[in-house]
Amino acid sequence: MRKLLLLNGPNLNLLGNRKTDTYGTKSLQNIEEELVELVATMGFELDTHQSNHEGELIDWLHKANETYLGVVFNPGAYTHTSIAIRDAIEAIKVPVIETHISNIHNRESFRNHSYISPAAAGLVVGFGPLSYKIGVYALIEKLNEREREDGEN
Repeated sequence: MRKLLLLNGPNLNLLGNRKTDTYGTKSLQNIEEELVELVATMGFELDTHQSNHEGELIDWLHKANETYLGVVFNPGAYTHTSIAIRDAIEAIKVPVIETHISNIHNRESFRNHSYISPAAAGLVVGFGPLSYKIGVYALIEKLNEREREDGEN
């Protein structure tokens, strides 16, 4: 089975309870369950991980390079602070789609800059929990595009 990784950063384990006016009322578990079902209909398997620890997220990105075809990643607040996570994304070969529930560009000014975006294959922001589904679709399309290109070479 072709495997994908959904990776979530700090405080996303609190979805459904934290700032529901910004992040909605769906829990991370609900989002993960929906995505596991969705990717299965498209012939993929989805592993999900969340961590509040930067090093653990970096370890999962490194593992993704060996285990997964691609990653949908909501780095949470590390988006705005972590050069180390950016470096990890640049160091791996699999595509990473940066995903955010809120629109980071119309929030507090310190959230407007992403260290992750320049290293990511794509960026989805501002669609609530739907951002994850859009990110999955974008990742799978990116993988299909690579397959078509490899088939032409």
